[in-house]
Amino acid sequence: RCIKMKLNDFINVMDGIAPRELAMDWDNPGLLIGTEKQDIKKVLVALDCSMATAKEAVEWGADLMLTHHPVFFRAVKRILPDDPETAAPYILLRNGIGLFAAHTNLDAADGGVNDCLAGVFSLENVEKLPPEGLGRIGTLPKDMTFGELARLSEKELNTRVRITGDVNARIHRLAMIGGGGAEELFDAKSADAYITGEMKHHLAIQAEFIGLNVIEAGHYETERIVLPRLIERLQREANDVQYRLTLSESPCLRGI
Repeated sequence: RCIKMKLNDFINVMDGIAPRELAMDWDNPGLLIGTEKQDIKKVLVALDCSMATAKEAVEWGADLMLTHHPVFFRAVKRILPDDPETAAPYILLRNGIGLFAAHTNLDAADGGVNDCLAGVFSLENVEKLPPEGLGRIGTLPKDMTFGELARLSEKELNTRVRITGDVNARIHRLAMIGGGGAEELFDAKSADAYITGEMKHHLAIQAEFIGLNVIEAGHYETERIVLPRLIERLQREANDVQYRLTLSESPCLRGI
């Protein structure tokens, strides 16, 4: 017997995939916009709640949007349709669509963003990058030069990269954090190279000083890889208990 998924059951499934206790203190994961629809049939999965994805959720008839990046990181005193910070949530609210986010908890979770990123490079002997456990560190199946690693990153992530380091350096041990992981580069200094999504200029200079080769591969490009895997896991959980649930990955690119 097929039954529609209850909102609370969806939340419990997500808490199993990306436990909220793994989130950083400053983060804002979980159910951010409630909905009166307690029966969840269609979930749109995206990196961001942007104007594009919010409108897509309405057009597709979604009951809920699941995003990687949360909204409302700081106190919001008003929700207005012409405020860049609240315009997209306003669309969801008007149309009775809920919003659930899994951010740094999905980064750190087993099978989350950074495990997916490690899988792209077929890392072996993978460990969580201390101290927070957000990133991953492991060994390449075959050593390569830093230049070769940069070209491989462009191919596998479908991106254009910026690099800091020696293109002829031999890379054996590789660390990574998808998205904005520049601040954690010093936790990766035992690696030969470090891949992340964004790197400010002054941190690139510091990486060069400590002898760490860095690839900046794009915030979106280093995180979007988790979305198909997340959809597969959610659909598998739903199928196991015979829920009727439809999930779709938004084709829209970057959020606000």
